[in-house]
Amino acid sequence: MNETFARRLTGLAGIAAAAALIIEVPLYFVYSGPPPDANVLSRLLLAIFSLAFLIVFVTAFRELVKRVNPAYDWVGSLAFAVGLVYVAVTLVSSGLEAGAVIAADRAIDPTIAVSGTYVLYGTIGKVLMALFLTVVGFGISRTNLLPRWTGRSAYVLAGVNLAFVPSLFFGNDPADFYAANGWGTTASLGAILSYWLLALGITTYRSATARAGLPAQPR
Repeated sequence: MNETFARRLTGLAGIAAAAALIIEVPLYFVYSGPPPDANVLSRLLLAIFSLAFLIVFVTAFRELVKRVNPAYDWVGSLAFAVGLVYVAVTLVSSGLEAGAVIAADRAIDPTIAVSGTYVLYGTIGKVLMALFLTVVGFGISRTNLLPRWTGRSAYVLAGVNLAFVPSLFFGNDPADFYAANGWGTTASLGAILSYWLLALGITTYRSATARAGLPAQPR
């Protein structure tokens, strides 16, 4: 995988993951009470596709860092590892919610009924995402593989995620912004992440064209 292809694949995967998230998040706000099964299963299916694209993103990002500056290969590997753990944790959460909805004989709100997902989506997910964003920001800043704003915004978003880590102490009412499963802790941060990932994906993909016209640099 050469650098140009790594940039394009990273960019496309980021755009695809962000697109699925952007479509998914509004589905959480359509119904005030327990949503119909179709709504829940649709948003979970979108989440699964988004996570699949995220796997491609972290894999391609690792290769991109290696191509740009082999000395920071360990940074790409760390981002890859943390990203995979985040994907695994979130997939487990999605599976628990989908299973509960399918098995229930009435409409339920899995963000309330499936208590096992509170901390997975919330505190655990926020710690992992904060670490992932910090590593990505560090990798971008140290290798200069993308514009400075991408690395700095990754640090800012990591800090925002860390701010929601204590949410597990604030109950399980989704209407509460800062609850363990609150709309701020889950849906709002998901929306912010999706638009950041979209901007990062577009920037990375466009950088492939810009870099293609430059002379090869010694490694």
